[in-house]
Amino acid sequence: MAGSAGELIELWPEGAPLAQGNGDEDRPALTPYLVQGGGTGAVIVCPGGGYGMRAAHEGEPIAQWLNGLGVSAFVLRYRVAPYRYPSALKDAQRAVRHVRLHAAEWGIDPAKIGILGFSAGGHLTATASVLFDQGAPEAADPVERQSCRPDLSILCYPVISLDTRYAHGGSRTNLLGPEPAEEMVELLSAERQVKPDTPPAFIWHTADDGAVPVENALLYASALAAAKVPFDLHVYEKGRHGLGLAGEDPHVASWTTVCGLWLKRYDFY
Repeated sequence: MAGSAGELIELWPEGAPLAQGNGDEDRPALTPYLVQGGGTGAVIVCPGGGYGMRAAHEGEPIAQWLNGLGVSAFVLRYRVAPYRYPSALKDAQRAVRHVRLHAAEWGIDPAKIGILGFSAGGHLTATASVLFDQGAPEAADPVERQSCRPDLSILCYPVISLDTRYAHGGSRTNLLGPEPAEEMVELLSAERQVKPDTPPAFIWHTADDGAVPVENALLYASALAAAKVPFDLHVYEKGRHGLGLAGEDPHVASWTTVCGLWLKRYDFY
């Protein structure tokens, strides 16, 4: 039986790095949706919104779907514009570290912590999956001693590349500004940063997505294949951008069933 949403967990109670103020949008946080007596996996959920906002339908409803499988979930309030790189990435990395540190308290396996994102949240998920570290053993903060490598990722119509041929312009501008340096475009185009230790991925997209071209999903899958990293790739023929659970389209909505089976293969529940 899924537990109700818990109290907000601030990731840096004393104030986040690079914070520009002290309001809610300056304070990255997790909302936990814990499963009592369920599986031992957990997934951190990153809603989309072009790095300018966070779409509600890609947050709590996704956590509730995961709970229905028997998987605990944490919806991430990450920083968006006017914040730019690296604020959101720091927030996602901190979220993975925090859940890993406290996993035993929640009945979660610290080696089964995944991350899921939609659209720009998919970009955040992908960059967290390719730009990670194993933690700082000597850090005074016990959270910072933890690895921030996710154990798997779920990418839903993700922004992957910041190359102007494929990028979602709004996400790119909100993240890096109007004229980003080429080395930043290279660093934050996730398909260019895949390595053999990049975590396995479940990826879905629609072929006629008018906002984020399907090439984003294809480029990431191709990079994973080249690095011999396992992945599931599902491209649906039709469907608008931003479908979330896709309740309006029974065909595309099948992504939740297939993704649930994929999570089962990794013993997340």
